[in-house]
Amino acid sequence: RLIYDVKRNINTLQIIPSDVRAGVDSEGYQMTAEAREYLKVTYLKPLRDAEAELVPKKNSRLSQILIGHEAFKGKDRDHDLVTLFDSFNLSVEKYFEGKNVDGNAIVDQKGKELKDRIDSFIKAFYHKQKESQFDVSEGKLKNILEKLELSIKDERNPGLGTLNRLFISSELLHLHKRDWDGIRLGLIEELEAHLHPQAQMQIIEALQSENSIQLILTTHSPNLGSKIKLKNLIICNSNLAFPMGSSYTELSVPDYAFLERFLDTTKANLFFAKGIILVEGWAEEIFLPSLAKKMGYNLTEKGVSIVNIGSTAFLAYSNVFKRRDGQTLNIPVSVVSDLDVKPNEENDTDGGTTKKVSQTAKKIAKYSGQKVKAFISDQWTFEYCLFKSPSLSTKFIEIAKAVHSRSDWTNFETELTNKLNAKTLKKTEISYRMAQAIEDDLALDTPIINLDRNDASIEYLVEAIKYACGD
Repeated sequence: RLIYDVKRNINTLQIIPSDVRAGVDSEGYQMTAEAREYLKVTYLKPLRDAEAELVPKKNSRLSQILIGHEAFKGKDRDHDLVTLFDSFNLSVEKYFEGKNVDGNAIVDQKGKELKDRIDSFIKAFYHKQKESQFDVSEGKLKNILEKLELSIKDERNPGLGTLNRLFISSELLHLHKRDWDGIRLGLIEELEAHLHPQAQMQIIEALQSENSIQLILTTHSPNLGSKIKLKNLIICNSNLAFPMGSSYTELSVPDYAFLERFLDTTKANLFFAKGIILVEGWAEEIFLPSLAKKMGYNLTEKGVSIVNIGSTAFLAYSNVFKRRDGQTLNIPVSVVSDLDVKPNEENDTDGGTTKKVSQTAKKIAKYSGQKVKAFISDQWTFEYCLFKSPSLSTKFIEIAKAVHSRSDWTNFETELTNKLNAKTLKKTEISYRMAQAIEDDLALDTPIINLDRNDASIEYLVEAIKYACGD
């Protein structure tokens, strides 16, 4: 158990120096140097300047990494690199004497001429018996390592992404030291910094295959979010940490496998949103942002993500936001679902009530809970709601006829019903044109499309948007 009790001066707001203590009780004991050594971690800060860290210089990060490795640690004078460096140093010294290491004269005597000129001044300025000596700086192992540069072989002018991967690779050396009884923990902030999406995917897959070390990463990248196993994911929200493993959420174990398989980049943004709207298909995903603008909401500014799950398997997504641990994840989640009761079946009885009322109640009970709330359409489907909407019906009929120009629309409701039953209605195209019509209408000084506050057909969409936006 680690105890870090921090106090701040109430006048200056300066943090008062404090110690990290350890022990089984609430006070603990000051940690020894040995204990601190065993608790050292590898830390990669955000916006890493990999290029600066890998170049040769005094106290370079690369030299610090290498000097702590068992290949170099404690071998300041008897390492093979020191022997090689001493041999090189002797070659440099002999070159300026006009000789090779065996003492024989070499062809190039310009180095000797340069040294003789300096020596003439030294003898005149200092002492007749003194002379200069050229050599490389002292051959201590630390000095040698500070002269090393790490690069990718045969790679010219590598970009920041390549250098970043090289830097991360060198830093992780710490975590694979032999004969080490301490913690093997790496902390990486914003792994995605300077990495293109494909590189992010490649790195996170490689890191997750490591089984002898522990890594804690922070990220704002949906690319990484889509590749991290849910059992390893922790969402930070409202100053609390929410592990997303199966023992913490109401998502069933089989649904974990389903969600991880289908959690692509576009769906993974739900882990970074301030509000979420889950929809069944492309039609709702395309239409809702424009409807929100018509209502006065900009979903992007509100931090709301619309996630198209491409089916009605809402529980495989929504239940991951419901907690078993007594905590409440403060992210409003709207589940937008079709009623799925045909108009001619609405008044059929089901357990003493109409099928429409019964189906609505069942879906609300099934999907809602904690901060997850279901919004069920008043009509059969999303498209049927647009048709029945006093606010949008005229535009919907116009667009549907234009998209299906060869269809017989003498009885519009009958033809729409037939197409929905046969699944031949071009839902995505119609939705796109409806969204564009709303966008165009917003640009008019005098709007043509006006939302009726008593429009029950689209009320479920309006309320879903408001809830996800925190209103």
